Amino acid sequence: MLKVLRDWVQRYFSDEEAVVLAVVLVLGFTAVLTLGNMLAPVLAGLVLAFLMQGLVNLLERLRLPQTLAVWIVFTLFIGALALILGVLLPLLWQQLSTLFQELPGMLAEWQSLLLLLPERYPHLVNDEQVLRAIEVTRSEIGKFGQWALTFSLSSLPLLVNIMIYLVLVPILVFFFLKDRELIGRWFSGYLPSERGLMTQVWDEVNIQIANYIRGKVIEIVICGGVTYVAFVWLGLNYAALLALLVGLSVVVPYIGTVVVTVPVALIALFQWGWSDQFIYLMVVYTVIQTLDGNVLVPLLFSEAVNLHPVAIICAVLLFGGLWGFWGVFFAIPLATLFKAVLDAWPRAAPRNGALGG
Repeated sequence: MLKVLRDWVQRYFSDEEAVVLAVVLVLGFTAVLTLGNMLAPVLAGLVLAFLMQGLVNLLERLRLPQTLAVWIVFTLFIGALALILGVLLPLLWQQLSTLFQELPGMLAEWQSLLLLLPERYPHLVNDEQVLRAIEVTRSEIGKFGQWALTFSLSSLPLLVNIMIYLVLVPILVFFFLKDRELIGRWFSGYLPSERGLMTQVWDEVNIQIANYIRGKVIEIVICGGVTYVAFVWLGLNYAALLALLVGLSVVVPYIGTVVVTVPVALIALFQWGWSDQFIYLMVVYTVIQTLDGNVLVPLLFSEAVNLHPVAIICAVLLFGGLWGFWGVFFAIPLATLFKAVLDAWPRAAPRNGALGG
């Protein structure tokens, strides 16, 4: 056993750069896992600056000075943030409050519809199954209501944290954009001078990660915006809230679309019942999802992420369990990073009798 382990280490860690890269990766992930909560504003600012760096580079290619390009992009960012805080959030809060008020009536109507199922389909559903489903639903709604009450009672510390984010994150975004070269030189000063393997891995994943993150943000905005316009046009209640869910659903491949279809269908069913309006809505919703998967995604993601669907789902589950929403959002880029590291990792030729010999 010791010989097998020694041969494995000799094969995969005989290169000095491989050892350095492994140490950097371990230290980086350890820092995020242990200090992630404390460094959350820094990480958020870094992500936002990375998203906006492409626009800064575009303005610089148009012969604008770097400082002017940074100020233009930062001004657009502050304007978008003000629009979200002043228009979008109040609208979402109003619709969420209305939904909570009408939720008991919705549950009563759905309960009456469920109680009709044993009469219409006695061979598929019986009364006991329906009553058990209703009881489970009531229990889950009760837990959600208890969570909402606890959340409202503890909202003051949350508001303080939000205010801290609203002050710190824009400042960090500005300095990350303005001093990116200075910060890059400072960070690279702590790396070894011979870092060809790190450069190879970074060059391989940089294009895909940048393309994926920026493309995903654009996809969220387009899908959410088009869905909101369609829902308002059809007269669906809670259009902004449901459109936000549809936009965020594209973050989770394969699963998000299926999950978010449930609240959309239930709200429409409560509002219109089994009517032509309900059918029109579901047709429009299906068309939006089809265009997103077959037209928008190929246009935005020019650099294909060569990952198997099973690997994508496993990455979403793993990183989502570690870091919540941000873990889900960055699951595919992180999986791409691991794949690039594995592909570029130097391997010594196995000796006779060793693994693979």
